[in-house]
Formats: sequence, C-alpha cells, structure tokens
Amino acid sequence: MKLIEQHLRVTAALIVREMSTRYGSKPGGYLWAIFDPVAHVAMMTVIFQAFARMPALGLSFPLFFASGYLPFTFYQRMSSFMAGTMQANKTLLSYPVVSPFDAIISRFILQFMTDALVSFLIFLLIMELGGVTQPMNIAGMIEAAGAAAVLGLGMGTINIVMFARFPIYEQIFGIINRPLFMISGVFFLPETLPNPFRDVIFYNPLVHIIMWFRSAVYAEYRADGLDKGYVIEFALVCFVVSLVLLTTSMREIREDRL
Repeated sequence: MKLIEQHLRVTAALIVREMSTRYGSKPGGYLWAIFDPVAHVAMMTVIFQAFARMPALGLSFPLFFASGYLPFTFYQRMSSFMAGTMQANKTLLSYPVVSPFDAIISRFILQFMTDALVSFLIFLLIMELGGVTQPMNIAGMIEAAGAAAVLGLGMGTINIVMFARFPIYEQIFGIINRPLFMISGVFFLPETLPNPFRDVIFYNPLVHIIMWFRSAVYAEYRADGLDKGYVIEFALVCFVVSLVLLTTSMREIREDRL
C-alpha cells in the first residue's frame, strides 16, 4: 500500500513538473497548447470551404474536420510526447524513488487531459458559433479518443527504446509517420475510396479510430468497414510490446546507456 502511495505522489509531482517545463509557469503557455489546435481547425475550415460546397457529412465544415482531426491528434501528440519521456526526465531517473513507468504515466495523464480539454473547447465553439445542435454520442467519442491515446502510448513507448537503440529507425519511422495525417481519413470518408485502395487503407488503425469517432459525432454515419476490435487489438499489442521493451531496457535507461 505504501508503495502505491509513493508512486501516486511521484506521478502527481511529475505531472506538475511536466506542466511547468512544457507550458511554462505562466498560464499563457498552457493557453497556447489550446489555441494552436483551435486555430488549425479554423484554418482548415477556410480551406475546405474554398474547395467544396458541402462537407462529406452534415452541413458544418468545422464539425467535419474536427471530427477527423481531433481523434488523430489524440494519437499523434501522445506518441510524440511519450517518445521524449526519458530524455526529458533523465536527471530524475537517477533517483531510485522515480521509475520510468512513473514518468510515462505522468506524461500520459497530462497529454490526455490536455487533448480532452482541447476537444471539449473546440466542439463547444463549433456548437456556439456555428449553430450546430445535432446530438452526439459522448461515450462513443471518449471510447475512440481513449483507443487513440492508448495506441499513441504504445507506439511512443516503443519508440523510446527503438529511437535510442537504432537511430536509423527514427528516420524510417518519421518517413512512414509523416503522411498518416493525409491518408487516415481526416479529410475524407475512407469507405468511399475505390478498391484496392480502400482495402489497403483499412490496415491503418487510425482510419478505424477516426471512423469510430465520427460515427459518435454523426448519428447518420454508417461507417461501413469500421472494426473496433482491430483497433483495440492493435493498440493492446503495441502496449504489451512497449512494456516488454521498457522492462528489458530498464537498467540501461536508469544508467543512461541507451
């Protein structure tokens, strides 16, 4: 019991430290983390409206783009933030009371809370300023966002070890990861693509996450081809692999030999 309390105290302290180092001690630092995705949604909405009269779903361009962009960022921002965990906490890991798992958990909680707040504010702005009144399945949105965050946690933690052990892997991962924003269904409905492109793109778990999220936002969206089980299995496999890699590299991480 004392060990659990110790880890909880350490995790809470690390969350406060992460907030101060990442966003600064002034409120403006955290506000920028909120303003950046809001501005991105607004900018992409203007671009969307310049090229199309109607979104692929519904009547609101901001809502359509946000329903694809936000679940993607739950994965993207989480995986990027997690990959730098050990470098950011290198000095603290020399203390026996602080474990790599504490650092990972603290970063996961902070990033998930930040992305959840950003998503809430963006949808609130869309409803208030855009006059959107359609009912949404909040539970389904949380489930999809949670799956995206766990996938980001797994991939990011895997990359902690892989980036350190194999520098070439970091370059390869960057090349593969870069076009995901364009091919994961943020801008389009994946099921409308012709074969064989549709079959290939469905191997990407982010496609299913975005479809999952959109199906909760739009009650009329059928999301043909959505496989929630595939997303959950993929995310859990990544998470288990990350735990194995992290556990077997624990001593090297503490001794800064990675």
